[in-house]
Amino acid sequence: MKLIKSLIASAFMAMSVTGFAIDNVGITTTSLSPDRFTLIQDGKSLPVYVDDADDSGVKIAVRNLAADFGRVTGNDAVLADAPSESRMIIVGTIDSPVMERIAKAGKIDASQLKGKYEKYLMSTVQSPLPGVDEALVIAGSDRRGAIYGVYELSEQIGVSPWYDWADVPVAHNDNMSMSRGTYTAGEPAVKYRGLFLNDEAPCLTGWVKNTYGTDYGDHRFYARVFELILRLRGNMMWPAMWGWAFYADDPENSKTADDMGVVMGTSHHEPMARNHQEWARRRGENGPWNYATNRDVIDRFFVEGIERAKNTEDIVTIGMRGDGDEAMSAEADVKLLKEIINNQRKIISKVTRKKASATPQVWALYKEVLDYYDKGLRAPDDVIYLLCDDNWGNVRRLPNAEERRHPGGWGMYYHVDYVGAPRNSK
Repeated sequence: MKLIKSLIASAFMAMSVTGFAIDNVGITTTSLSPDRFTLIQDGKSLPVYVDDADDSGVKIAVRNLAADFGRVTGNDAVLADAPSESRMIIVGTIDSPVMERIAKAGKIDASQLKGKYEKYLMSTVQSPLPGVDEALVIAGSDRRGAIYGVYELSEQIGVSPWYDWADVPVAHNDNMSMSRGTYTAGEPAVKYRGLFLNDEAPCLTGWVKNTYGTDYGDHRFYARVFELILRLRGNMMWPAMWGWAFYADDPENSKTADDMGVVMGTSHHEPMARNHQEWARRRGENGPWNYATNRDVIDRFFVEGIERAKNTEDIVTIGMRGDGDEAMSAEADVKLLKEIINNQRKIISKVTRKKASATPQVWALYKEVLDYYDKGLRAPDDVIYLLCDDNWGNVRRLPNAEERRHPGGWGMYYHVDYVGAPRNSK
């Protein structure tokens, strides 16, 4: 089935992804019979191997898997230096050196993964490589496919995605086995799935200050959020933006997201991979956030954002709203916003040296922005339209049959928590 390019974002930190997991792999803590694959025996977990040449995000997930075995048994799993143990767990993307060897030997069917999006196969394999009698092989079509396969195993052995943020306890077990076979959750039906940390002050900002000693979320904080997103089989995020600036506060934030495999974006009023605080903190120097009167300065601001994000998977928000989460004008100036979007696309193309359509983009039809759409303004075919609920939690509209033919696809931004007029919604 053709993937629909969609995006889900949730205000405040809450997210649930259902229907994108394996029901079970026959895990038991009582039977270690020869006809089953043993993961843990007498408190000792199987060693885990990932090729050093594989993606950084996969290697991070594997380290977390080793720690997850430790949460179950009290002792972390050993990270093997080579695929040479008689029984072990082997993880990798399908084009990594170790998976290419296993596929070439006919032990896994690479055709089930090649060209797929975020798909994994978890298979018990006899003699996958010389010196390895049997292995649980977790192969991903891409880096997130492999990451999801790893976190699927973590969840199957009893480690909740919320073990950290919600302190969900992990049951101790010294023996654990699974049914032999091949398992997959297939490809996700929604291409982009994530959350938006919004209205973060004072609760989250106070917690971060007390935990990390910073007045902003740095890469240590965001790494924990990224891990949660990936464990929930999500893949993207809008960062906190009320008083923080994700890209500017800590240059390691963006790198950490890219290293871990999380796609970043910016909120409905933060175009061109720039955080609003980056403008607000220098408003006196920048001048008015008004494209009609301050185009050159704003265009330069846009260029800097795309320069910074051009080598990532980041989704670029296009369009423009007013300064500080407000309407750009009292009436929908369709001609001006059309000009803004056209210029933004030219900047994207010029900076990336690729067609603008090669960079994922979203136009958020939030609040008054929907008026522009209703008055006939349309984004280019490749751009995702992002609908939104009203500020009372009611979905304002869904695309009709004709609108659903838009090649870029549609998404939904839904508030779990809203702070603003006419009153806060919790």
